[in-house]
Amino acid sequence: MTTRTPQLGSAGRWLAPVMSIVGLLIVSFITLSLLNNDVPFVGRSKGNGSGNGAIIGGGSSDATPAPSNVVVVPSQVAEVKVPGTIVYAKAGNIWVQTGKDVRQLTTGGKDSMPSWAPDGKSVYFIRTTNGLGHWFSGNVLTDYQMTIPNIMQVQVDGGASPVRLMSGRVSILGHPWHAWIRQPVVSPDGHTMAFVSDRPNPSQSDVVLQFYDLGSKKSTNPQLVETAPLGHQDPAWRPDGKALLYVRNSRDGAKGAPVIYRWDVARKKATPLTGPGYLEPSYSPDGLYIAATKQSSFGNDLVILDATNGREIERLTTDGASWAPVWSPVGDSIAFLHIRGQIVDLDLIRFDGTAPDWTVKDVIALTEVSGLDGDSRPGWFVPANEIPKPSPTPVSSPTSSTASPAASQ
Repeated sequence: MTTRTPQLGSAGRWLAPVMSIVGLLIVSFITLSLLNNDVPFVGRSKGNGSGNGAIIGGGSSDATPAPSNVVVVPSQVAEVKVPGTIVYAKAGNIWVQTGKDVRQLTTGGKDSMPSWAPDGKSVYFIRTTNGLGHWFSGNVLTDYQMTIPNIMQVQVDGGASPVRLMSGRVSILGHPWHAWIRQPVVSPDGHTMAFVSDRPNPSQSDVVLQFYDLGSKKSTNPQLVETAPLGHQDPAWRPDGKALLYVRNSRDGAKGAPVIYRWDVARKKATPLTGPGYLEPSYSPDGLYIAATKQSSFGNDLVILDATNGREIERLTTDGASWAPVWSPVGDSIAFLHIRGQIVDLDLIRFDGTAPDWTVKDVIALTEVSGLDGDSRPGWFVPANEIPKPSPTPVSSPTSSTASPAASQ
């Protein structure tokens, strides 16, 4: 249904086509981090990596993924004794896994991008809802079906229904519309949520890093430099809360060129940490190292970086089919998403030795043929009483302070 309206003048003539273009570009941005460089979400054959990574192969698979209401956990997981609880998304719902026990937290099939509250009692995530928007096309007010993202919080004990903290529904020139909201992560002190969004006015902003004060319920945009219209993604707090990593998206010709930046909370200053090709950072518990995804012509693999200068210390995988690492709060392993054929599962790399001279002890499947959601990073929580006390002589860094986090993103 459409309604005729008078001429809008210059604003009306440019804003509608700009909104359409922005929408298309944001869709490109959303897929940039994982689909660029032929990440095998579309079932391509894998190239052979190089180096000394722990994982090889990961080629085509004829397996059928488990039903949408089932996550398959290998029996060996019970023997591994993985500490704490890992959260991830499957079939548009949020799940938690403790050892071999898996539990579904949400239903409805419209949820994604979970992350832990610092106390481990709840999980933040994105839920989309349908709505009707109105916008001008050729000076005609037209109805649009919208998919509206909302930031939600759900208690892990299942005692209450999820509650909405922020809505993507906005009003532009008096007409209902929606903004993008993605990747909410809360600071270790529980006061500030970082996320990426084009709120409050998508016609004037790309999807960029923003902050939300959970006490005052107010958002702030630090106006960080971006490569328009690609924006930012992948916010990740340092365990002491004094710094935040994020990715500034860019391009090198036809290829993506994401760069990890570090935001100094006190100085309110952002500086590049890596060169192009790195995304999805996750701090080690002591804040001295970063697990990240590295793009190459072979796909996506996992690396460890020095958190001081961004130098690559170790390549963990070489199969071009691994991404979204999350460091265990204990510090001795990294969970990540891995694809075989077209089926995404959760795997675990365990380390021997001490930083930075780790060796890979083994690689374990935490789920099998389960078909997890590939665009939702896992999160990991371990209660403080299960985290070993730090060494009396910890490794120090001039730009990183040591802390014992309860949750990692």
